[in-house]
Amino acid sequence: MSDGTLKIFSYLLLLNDPEPPPFLCIEEPENGLYHKLLEVLATEFRAYAESKKGGTHVFITTHQPYFVDALEPEEVWVIEKGVDGFSKVTCAKDIPFVQNMVLEGQPLGSLWASDHLDARDPAHAS
Repeated sequence: MSDGTLKIFSYLLLLNDPEPPPFLCIEEPENGLYHKLLEVLATEFRAYAESKKGGTHVFITTHQPYFVDALEPEEVWVIEKGVDGFSKVTCAKDIPFVQNMVLEGQPLGSLWASDHLDARDPAHAS
């Protein structure tokens, strides 16, 4: 089996744990996976977080626009380090330009890859 097959299999095992943890944190689940599987994986993580068997909070970090394409603006949080050294956290749904572009049919991952989720950019603040 390929590394990607083993990885997706382990995620599916984790998501079917009969005693789910209250918090699940996964860093870069896209590593080693075929990019067309990322939407399926994001959908599985969403279903897991919304399931009645545990209501687990799921926190995922990613560098893959294909994964972000499968998410809604209210599910994406942008964390950026400011010039003052402190991190700023902004929900993508709170960036009006992004919300408008998603309503127009633009994929969220494409907006991110084009730097439109940069909450520091004053052009996107209104």
